[in-house]
This record gives sequence, C-alpha cells and structure tokens, in this order.
Amino acid sequence: MAKAATKNENPKTNPKDASNRVKDPDQWTTGSEPMTGAQASYLKTLSEEAKEPEAFDPDLDKAEASKRIDALRTDAGHA
Repeated sequence: MAKAATKNENPKTNPKDASNRVKDPDQWTTGSEPMTGAQASYLKTLSEEAKEPEAFDPDLDKAEASKRIDALRTDAGHA
C-alpha cells in the first residue's frame, strides 16, 4: 500500500504515488463531455492507419474516444 502523502507533498506530482497519473476513462469526471479536437484528429488518423474507418465516430465522448484510441493504437502498430 502506498504511503500517505504528507501535508507538503502534492499527490498529483508525487512520483511514488501513481494512482493519480493513470485513471480508467470510465472514472473521469469529464469523460461524458464531447471528445477534444486533438482526440478527434488522432482517432481519425489511427482509424485510417488501422484500415478501420468505421472506428471513427464524431459523436464519441472523451472516455469512449480514449478507449477507442487505445484499441486502435494496437491495431495500427503504435503500441
């Protein structure tokens, strides 16, 4: 179990506490917002590289786009 942060430590930047660095997209507080322009652009590029143009859906939210990007990175050979 990770050591509790002291008063002067910032839990967001504490390198010994990775719990704040990687979160499941389903746990994002902004996950239901529309995907960002950067996500849309990267998702479009990856879907073309993976030869899966149907994977690009402009109506995805941030969390869905992130999960689709992770899957396509593998399919396109980027992982």
